[in-house]
Amino acid sequence: MLFNSFEFLLFFPIITILYFILPHKVRWIMLLISSCIFYMAFIPKYIIILAFTITIDFFIGIILEKLIGDKRKIFLTVSILSNIGILFVFKYFNFFNSNLIKVADYFHWNYPIESLKIILPIGLSFHTFQSLSYIIEIYKGKQKAERNFGIFALFVMFYPQLVAGPIERPQNLLHQFHEKHYFDIARVSDGLKMMLWGLFKKVVIADRLALFVNQVYGNPENYKGIQLITATIFFAFQIYCDFSGYSDIAIGAAKVMGFNLMTNFNRPYLSQ
Repeated sequence: MLFNSFEFLLFFPIITILYFILPHKVRWIMLLISSCIFYMAFIPKYIIILAFTITIDFFIGIILEKLIGDKRKIFLTVSILSNIGILFVFKYFNFFNSNLIKVADYFHWNYPIESLKIILPIGLSFHTFQSLSYIIEIYKGKQKAERNFGIFALFVMFYPQLVAGPIERPQNLLHQFHEKHYFDIARVSDGLKMMLWGLFKKVVIADRLALFVNQVYGNPENYKGIQLITATIFFAFQIYCDFSGYSDIAIGAAKVMGFNLMTNFNRPYLSQ
């Protein structure tokens, strides 16, 4: 489910209203179920991948907190390999494999491995690195392991940040799922304004610039000089407004319910 979709236009107010109507002790359950629905709106069976990494990191987190010595590195390695392994298979295997195929063709080698016919799961990089951040912080002794499996699952797949981040550290977000949030009209207003601003950046700026950029980048041999330069400049604004717009919607949606997500895209083009 995308933020700039009709489905989300219905999904968000329903979930937000339910959040404030329900008792505090069951709100996290509703958020977890809604996050699963949000994720499964793309390809339902991919929820199995998410469940696999969440289960592994939940138990490894508890084990890491109890262990001392070199054994801790073994479990840290297991977590890293399982998370990065899934990320590699779905996101990078075909890239590397296609290059190997071209090299094999050039040297007339027999290379039997074919590219995988799979679709990239939504938000794979974001929930992978968020889960890893939790394990690494426990390994460093900066975070206590979460004993509630459902709360940890919600931390990894909290729907506002599931698609495009921001990638949270557990110290900032995890404890917020245990806290009771009250309806605050000023906070809700601020959150909705941030969502609208993010939607403007995504739909009005990024998507409009993409029309020209895609046309030029799709057929660069048909364009010269100022058109290529303009497309490159437009692309810089397009990709910024695309990602920062999604982040603003995520931060705003969470803010409406009382969750504070970290600031993302803090003037990256002006960064030193």
